[in-house]
Amino acid sequence: MKGNGLDTSEKKGFWVKLIIGLVVVYMLITIGLGIYWSDQPEIWNVKRVVEQDAAALGKQPQVGFATTSTLIRLTETLLQKPGGYLSNDVAPPGIWMDNMANWEFGMLVQLRDLSRALRKDIARSQSTSREDTDLATAEPQLHFDNRSFWFPSTENEYKRGIRYLKAYQARLLDDDQSNAQFYARADNLRNWLADVETRLGSLSQKLSASVGREQLNVDLAGDNAARQSTTSPQELRLKTPYLQIDDVFYEARGASFALVHLMKAIEIDFQNILEKKNAMVSVQQIVRELEATQEPVMSPMILNGSGFGVFANHSLVMANYISRANAAIIDLRRLLEQG
Repeated sequence: MKGNGLDTSEKKGFWVKLIIGLVVVYMLITIGLGIYWSDQPEIWNVKRVVEQDAAALGKQPQVGFATTSTLIRLTETLLQKPGGYLSNDVAPPGIWMDNMANWEFGMLVQLRDLSRALRKDIARSQSTSREDTDLATAEPQLHFDNRSFWFPSTENEYKRGIRYLKAYQARLLDDDQSNAQFYARADNLRNWLADVETRLGSLSQKLSASVGREQLNVDLAGDNAARQSTTSPQELRLKTPYLQIDDVFYEARGASFALVHLMKAIEIDFQNILEKKNAMVSVQQIVRELEATQEPVMSPMILNGSGFGVFANHSLVMANYISRANAAIIDLRRLLEQG
């Protein structure tokens, strides 16, 4: 009897050790995958990639091809980077990686804004002209719920949007079809830059609020007749919640990653307009400021020291670059408004 009891306890001990061992191995694998999947893509040479994409279709790049090709490439990057698309993951390690999910969201917002600008303005000669059918389908696909895991999955909806963008891209290069157009006009570029300006302005405010600050209410400044639906205090206390500081940082980093490539594509497609306005250097300065936001983060966590304290504040550093890029965009829009 004692022997049987010993055998039973040994078996229990074996299974306990086996389960613990499997859990440890599983945790090590997920941690390793998490580290690998956290590796953000590197900035690529937009001009060279555009030429490669056109050569793959057996054509020479036409006006609009660079912007469309870059939009497609960025969307594919969301889906094909290490770990794939992570925002809708329901299992480790993806479900733990909120920083990468916010990076994806920041990038996605810029892709959505450009796809809307293409459909609404850039691919139409005037406000009463017909919108492009492929772009009219592609835009809502990119606006699909970014956290849908199944039935349908976010990835499948975005892939469908990519297919319609590629159809529009192919028609841009088809001499036998004139119904696909990309109008590289100053007003179209200004309209898109206005969206970029508001996005970067919002991100800059959220980044700066990492340390908390008092701000006067200027919502109705400059217009005596202005009104708002509900009253607001005259002084506001802006402070990003502690657990959201890294989320805002990586959202800004993702948005900047997308804009670096989109601004380089704009530099190609709107070259004549930018040279005529002597604004090419302005675009290059915007790109330089945005590239600075992609420098490697040498700290294992996003630090949130006070503005002039002992420890660094990564959010304020990011806000500096975002604000400078936004100021350059405002100047660029003013240049484009001039005759």
